[in-house]
Amino acid sequence: MEAMGEGGGERGELGLGFTEIETNAEGLKPSEIFHIVKELIGFVLYMHHQIPSVLQHLEDEFDALKDEYKGLESTSVKESKASLQRQHNMRKREVKSGIKRLEKLMNAISSLVSALKEAIDGTSNIHGVTLVLGASPARPQHVYEMFFPCGRVDSGDTTGCIKSKVAEALSRKVIRALISSGAGSASYTGPTKLFLLVRSPCTLNLPLHFLPKRDFKYHKKAVPFRLHIKSKTYNAVVGGCHHTSEIGPSASPLHSTSDDVLWFQCRHTVRGLPSKASEAGC
Repeated sequence: MEAMGEGGGERGELGLGFTEIETNAEGLKPSEIFHIVKELIGFVLYMHHQIPSVLQHLEDEFDALKDEYKGLESTSVKESKASLQRQHNMRKREVKSGIKRLEKLMNAISSLVSALKEAIDGTSNIHGVTLVLGASPARPQHVYEMFFPCGRVDSGDTTGCIKSKVAEALSRKVIRALISSGAGSASYTGPTKLFLLVRSPCTLNLPLHFLPKRDFKYHKKAVPFRLHIKSKTYNAVVGGCHHTSEIGPSASPLHSTSDDVLWFQCRHTVRGLPSKASEAGC
């Protein structure tokens, strides 16, 4: 897999199953990590046909349906013609049905994203994240791993709702790198669950959202897509590290083996919607 620099130049193969993506930033802000990971979550769900459209469009659609329903509820047509009343009531039923269809999915995504924000705000050293699609994290269908520069996070929090140029650029490169590596090209096998795990110091204390997984491993048959976001100040040597495919993410040379760094599994999961188009082979 090719490594990509921020200027788009190729840097050759990393040689350890990683795609390396460079940034000129010396560190990433919490808000930037949040936006990049959220883009990855949306990409994984969409490319594996777990959601019907890209995440931003889906969020906009759901918000628009809720706003429309509020407007229909507040509009009185009692004195209107019978035909207008029927049209009004029919539209209310359609909008309500659309909300009901998406509500469970969107609430699950919202809970997952909110937990991610709290985790990033709760520690200054996010080492990486893993997204798992499948029945359980131990026996996944697909695995996506993303590692950040030496676990370093610049000061700040995730309250900023506007993406920085760094976050936008890195998000685009992450998606391009995964597409060029064949991510999402596997055939659709039906709706499944998305699990989120965060690699962080053991001081992370969010029991309502995350559970520590000290010896997290997944089945050796799972071949992960691995991305390493590398800052220009990253000087760690990875050439002498050994990688064993039988072990899960803990085998990565970019993972600290220190006892004070653990995987934390998010309690919130996202189950995808059935994809009729994919089932029909479209």
